[in-house]
Amino acid sequence: SAAPSAAPSAAPPVLEGQVSFSPELAAQARPTDTLFVIARPADGGRVPVAVFKRPLGALPIPFRLDDSHSMNPAQPLSRAGRVVLVARVSRSGAPAPSAGDLEGSMGPVPVGATALALQVDRRLP
Repeated sequence: SAAPSAAPSAAPPVLEGQVSFSPELAAQARPTDTLFVIARPADGGRVPVAVFKRPLGALPIPFRLDDSHSMNPAQPLSRAGRVVLVARVSRSGAPAPSAGDLEGSMGPVPVGATALALQVDRRLP
């Protein structure tokens, strides 16, 4: 029988991909470090739209950001349109950048993009 002509799933869009490390920095990352993947507004706003956090563990690391990671329920990730993604590896576990943290960024990318390859390729001074 023909499938019913139902509306597409109303699931909100997600951002999915993997965080990897440049060869020079991979040896400097410790499994006990904390990884943050931060989605910021593409217009340069500093307040994150959404944040994913987990222990670093083994590389590469899959990530998935959706509305459950939004910082402000009134401005969910699904309404952001385009975002800049930042991966930050923190020794302290704090989300704010500090000297020696490892970081990488990409974007702007459209919310809903998958198979993103986000590379950590620099150390913060």
